Amino acid sequence: MDNWDEVRTAYQVARLGTVSGAAEVLGVHHATVIRHIDALETRLGVRLFQRHARGYTPTEAGQDLLRVAATTDEQFSQLISRLKGQGDRVAGELVVTALSTLNGLMMPVISRFRADHPQVILRYLTGNRLFRLEYGEAHVAIRAGNVPDQPDNVVQPFLRLRNGLYCTQGYADRHGLPAGLDDLAGHRFVGEDDSTTRAPFFRWMWDNVPPEAIVMRTSDSHAAQSAVLAGLGVGFLPVQVATDHPDLLTISPPLPEWDAPLWLVTHVDLHRTAKVQAFLKVLKDAATGWA
Repeated sequence: MDNWDEVRTAYQVARLGTVSGAAEVLGVHHATVIRHIDALETRLGVRLFQRHARGYTPTEAGQDLLRVAATTDEQFSQLISRLKGQGDRVAGELVVTALSTLNGLMMPVISRFRADHPQVILRYLTGNRLFRLEYGEAHVAIRAGNVPDQPDNVVQPFLRLRNGLYCTQGYADRHGLPAGLDDLAGHRFVGEDDSTTRAPFFRWMWDNVPPEAIVMRTSDSHAAQSAVLAGLGVGFLPVQVATDHPDLLTISPPLPEWDAPLWLVTHVDLHRTAKVQAFLKVLKDAATGWA
């Protein structure tokens, strides 16, 4: 059937027995009810009702329609109740995407969220690919760089990821320490494999460090962090990560031009759902301690 409105109208007329009663339940004018009935009978080529002074009585065909429509109407009502319940419950699947650089910070957030909401299956996606919220690829995204401008997304400033230049004591024992940012030529660096990277700190490295000195290059920011912590060279780490490794030596504290602004992005259709709001609350509470 192409037009469920006509079927629903016929169902209410059959159930209540009058055009006026159906019009009141449906919230439409009685002329609309009559038009729907006439159109449906014309479409089916059969009389659904016997008209008389007291109202409308279903024919045998009308009774058949009543049974099917009643079941369908009940199923729709149950579906609507379930969907409304899902909007109020913190359950089901939640997909979060973030920079792999943030893995160390995000795992305690995810652990806390799962402890508070054990009915949620949480998928955590990282990588260089931009996961599209409008296609349902993610529910919450943490993105860096310029303000995301995709339509229909809710974008909130999150924090500025401050990055400093560090090395391990083991690296310093083998190669010494730079005297400052003007004394980098003789040292080994861990950097981004792509010289056109959008990360401000890696762009600075490509602009200020001889290319041959960037001896360890990777497209994965988490791998870059691991390489610095393994003593492969001097490299950038978020301050929040470096704080967890007190044995690191600071080559340079954070500079404003190395900051990476982070944004919280959700789709407008899902932004107010219970599970998205619950996750954002846990995330924002945790982030107050990151600064």
